[in-house]
Amino acid sequence: MRYLVYFSFDGKDFNGYQKQDGLRTVQEELEKALKFINAGKEVLVTSSGRTDKGVHAMSMACHFDLSVDITCYKLKRAMNSNLPSDIHIISTHLVDNDFHARYMVKEKEYKYYLNMGEYNPCKRFYEYQYCKKLDVDEISKAIKFFKGEHNFKSFTPNKDIRNNYVRKISDCYIEVIDNTLIFTFRGNGFLKYQIRNMVGYLIKVGEHKKKKEDIPKILDMKDRKYASITAHAEGLYLYKVVY
Repeated sequence: MRYLVYFSFDGKDFNGYQKQDGLRTVQEELEKALKFINAGKEVLVTSSGRTDKGVHAMSMACHFDLSVDITCYKLKRAMNSNLPSDIHIISTHLVDNDFHARYMVKEKEYKYYLNMGEYNPCKRFYEYQYCKKLDVDEISKAIKFFKGEHNFKSFTPNKDIRNNYVRKISDCYIEVIDNTLIFTFRGNGFLKYQIRNMVGYLIKVGEHKKKKEDIPKILDMKDRKYASITAHAEGLYLYKVVY
């Protein structure tokens, strides 16, 4: 039977989501727990996407097939009993055998948290400790240039070679709660480092070191060297996956 599972994780001690030899990853921990539940048989987990080292998830999704007969309620309990404390299963669902957690995604939502106030050591792994004021009004105007369908090659590494760099951002905006600047991006998919690179450019706009009006030109150039810094990983959260 095929299951769809929503889960959250603290990315602090993981080397990203995807399995890597000799490194601790989220996928590895999920598959270890499922192998135990699946009577010792290997289980391949297919996720809605990948996250980088240090990135967190409030709600990520994956699918997998099990040969044992287990209810969704018992599967959730069994997985949480066998997973480390920095991963938590939110919900489990039976799905059709042709369901695919990656290819059937309609939208993803990411949030990025940046502290503009006093340095907070308790949040150093969970918010980017920028600790300076930014021009929030300029950033609010600049982020709107990313909305819509664009070729985002300028905002992904040059070594990330693929056939299609076009993605559609359905909504993007910022808000400030106390001294925390929160960036929100919703779209049909995102490239490697895309959000962190967009946030990096927006930070430079907020520092008055980059111009918001240049964003369309940079998108048209399709070259990473014309964009800006990559924002720190610890501020980024995958917030929602929609099917």
